[in-house]
Amino acid sequence: MTTRAQALIPVTIAAVIIGVIGLLTLPSDSKLESVEFPRGTILIDDAALEVQIADSEPRRVRGLMFQDQLPFDQGMIFVFNEPGLHSLWMLNMQFPLDMIWFDSDGNVVHIEKNVPPCKTALEIAACQSIVPDDVAKYVLEVTAGFIDMNNVTVDSKLTIISI
Repeated sequence: MTTRAQALIPVTIAAVIIGVIGLLTLPSDSKLESVEFPRGTILIDDAALEVQIADSEPRRVRGLMFQDQLPFDQGMIFVFNEPGLHSLWMLNMQFPLDMIWFDSDGNVVHIEKNVPPCKTALEIAACQSIVPDDVAKYVLEVTAGFIDMNNVTVDSKLTIISI
């Protein structure tokens, strides 16, 4: 009969290997080196946010990895060239996030609240991509709790001031 420890050892080893391979296959721009993000301002309904702009593939891959907690008046907006089913994940995040997907007109198409980070090898091995319900052009990441604090709903609207 297999003991619990005998069963967990291969699973743990596989998780560590998958995590290491995942980290090694990230583009060099997204590793620990500093990535500079342009900044802009947006409104979600009446809530103003200063945002870091992830508008290129290296910036989108890096995202908020390794950054500390964000104040509730800051976030990161992912800007895609074309609307699509743009998925995100929480690899190497340090804190939970709320995520909001918007179409080209600034309408909310999907909301995810309090998405936990994937930091440890086991979490990284099981880290899943979050896929929206509908096509989006923009995705906003903010500190978990922002959606509830600002009453963001599917009827909310994104207004771009400068990005």
